[in-house]
Amino acid sequence: METRSDSLWKSLDWFTIGIYLLLIVGGWFSVCGASYDYGEPDFLDFSTRAGKQFVWIICSFGLGFVLLMLEDRMYDMFAYIIYIGMIALLLVTIFIAPDTKGSRSWLVMGPVSLQPAEFAKFATALALAKYMNSYSFNIKKEKCALILVFLILLPMLMIVGQRETGSALVYLAFFLVLYREGMPGVVLFSGVCAVVYFVLGIRYDQVFIADTPTPIGEFVVLLLILLFAGGMVWVFRKKWVPTRNIIGGSLGVLLIAYLLSEYVIPFNLVWVQWGLILLVVSYLIYLSLSDRQRSYLLIGLFALGSVGFLYSSDYVFDNILEPHQQVRIKVVLGLEEDLTGAGYNVNQSKIAIGSGGLTGKGFLNGTQTKLKYVPEQDTDFIFCTVGEEQGFVGSAAVLLAFLILILRLIVLAERQPTAFGRVYGYSVLSIFLFHLFINIGMVLGLTPVIGIPLPFFSYGGSSLWGFTILLFIFLRIDAGRSRRL
Repeated sequence: METRSDSLWKSLDWFTIGIYLLLIVGGWFSVCGASYDYGEPDFLDFSTRAGKQFVWIICSFGLGFVLLMLEDRMYDMFAYIIYIGMIALLLVTIFIAPDTKGSRSWLVMGPVSLQPAEFAKFATALALAKYMNSYSFNIKKEKCALILVFLILLPMLMIVGQRETGSALVYLAFFLVLYREGMPGVVLFSGVCAVVYFVLGIRYDQVFIADTPTPIGEFVVLLLILLFAGGMVWVFRKKWVPTRNIIGGSLGVLLIAYLLSEYVIPFNLVWVQWGLILLVVSYLIYLSLSDRQRSYLLIGLFALGSVGFLYSSDYVFDNILEPHQQVRIKVVLGLEEDLTGAGYNVNQSKIAIGSGGLTGKGFLNGTQTKLKYVPEQDTDFIFCTVGEEQGFVGSAAVLLAFLILILRLIVLAERQPTAFGRVYGYSVLSIFLFHLFINIGMVLGLTPVIGIPLPFFSYGGSSLWGFTILLFIFLRIDAGRSRRL
């Protein structure tokens, strides 16, 4: 007679476990290369970072085994309890954690330090999956949508209170899951617009159009708002006349205003855009009342909200973001050239990766990493060690392994018979994808340095355990799918 244990081992996705082991081994060798100094004890000496990481890896194997041995029903049954417990732990951490490099996010227990923010990810994923699997759930209901946003933002606020902005931003990855489960595309579009508005508004705030006193950043963002408003009328209502009136009228008025400002009397074209936006919003309100269509009113609110976001972004940038965060964003946007300060890490990282060439300098032969030119080279900037020692070939192999893992997680998520398993699976792959994109991006100078680890590669027990818990809970849920069919 086949036992439950035998059935579990047969239904486990061993392919994903194989990728996990491959990444773990590659990550450990990268930590060895990044942290090793000539003359130090061997890699397995527990006084070295490589030795400590080896202990974390062995413990993660044991943790993964325990997670697989638990009944998959337990993750559904105790999802809310786990979430509430993690929220309480995040709150307590704010008050009892010592100040470590400006943040209060690490709980110190003797020789061991743990970061609760890393473990709150799987708790949030379970809570989302539990709620979205409930019978009465409908993502298009305002009440349900607000509860989802609350479940995501609550741990984010707690982590921001610990002064760990980078770790808090990871929770934005959960909104990708909501889009997969039927969240209107306009919400995701609004998020993309917010990023574009912020970048253009900050980057080109002090650049002016020709000889006019019109800042390019403000002008372009307001122009996009007008164009988006007209485009949304066509997308949602398929009405050519109001679309033509909004887009054609706005472009025509702005062209005349530009010619007057350039050749007659110089003035700020933004004033004209303010008037156009008020006219467009009034026109949309009129259409909403005359056609009795709520969508026109919502488009008008989108336009007004976009304007509010544009002019509040300056305040947020100057008064809410920390000075070092402001400098990092300015360096990425090209507003500052700071190769000895905030841009030093990125500059040295790019030098290390570039010096690796096609095949790299070989294990332990990286000069940039051995001479410690790259700060945090075994944690946040671990990928530069891969680039220097293994070159383009090794870096591409690592990225290919992560790509295979992401694609495999999509396959596993799509084959889940319940919303609980599917939502949790997409939560896991969204978190992995966010970490991968931001970490590699900041090492290459493409995204701001916000200090998040590369899964399974960066040194640290909290991140390794957090990613292991995320993955192995999903593997256990997937292994029990046949029972739920």
